[in-house]
Amino acid sequence: MSTGLGGNSIDLTRVIADGDAGVKIGIAKTINKDGWNATTLQLYSHSGTHMDAPKHFDVSEETIDQIPVSKFISKAWVVDVTQIGSSGLISVKDVEHLSNKISAGDSLLFKSGWSQFFGTAKFRDELPRVSKELAEWFGIKKIHMIGVEPPSVADVNSIKEVTEIHEVLMKNDVIIIEGLVNLEKIKKEFVTLIALPLKIKNGD
Repeated sequence: MSTGLGGNSIDLTRVIADGDAGVKIGIAKTINKDGWNATTLQLYSHSGTHMDAPKHFDVSEETIDQIPVSKFISKAWVVDVTQIGSSGLISVKDVEHLSNKISAGDSLLFKSGWSQFFGTAKFRDELPRVSKELAEWFGIKKIHMIGVEPPSVADVNSIKEVTEIHEVLMKNDVIIIEGLVNLEKIKKEFVTLIALPLKIKNGD
C-alpha cells in the first residue's frame, strides 16, 4: 500500500517478518547448495498489512482476485483520530468536517498512531474501532476504501461486533484495508492511495 501526491510517495505497508503473528519464513534454497537463495513463506492471510475480501465474512462469493484492479486506486482523505485512544469508537463526528468535501468514490485513511503498539497484546485487544453509525455513513457517502492502523476495523474479541461492522462495510462495497503503518508521515489533507493486494486465487 502506498500514497502519493505531488511526486512524493509513502509506503504504508508493514514489513513481513519471520516470527510475526501468523508469519513463518524458512530457507528453501541456498546459493551454496542449490545455486540460488530462496525462502518458503507461510502466511496467515490477514497478517501484517492486508485487505479484506467479501468472502472473508461470506457477504458474497467475491474473492480478492476477483476485485477489479481499478478499485485499488483512489483519492484518499487523511483523518486524524489519535484522540480516540484504547478501545474507543471512531464516529461520524470525527469525519463531519469532510462531509462537504468528500465525493463518491473517495477513500479515507484513519491516522490513529496504533501501529506503534504492534507486537503487544494492546495492538489487538484494545484497538480503536469503527462504529456501526460510521460504517453506515461510509455507505451513504459511497466511500471507496477505508484504511486503518489496527489489525481490524472492529473488536476482534467480539464476534458479534466484528461480524456486524464487516458486513455493513462489505454490503456497501467499501474495501477494507487493515494493519497500515507510516500514516504519521502524511502531512497532506488528501493523497492518492494505491492499495494492491496479493493476487491469491480464491483469497479472502
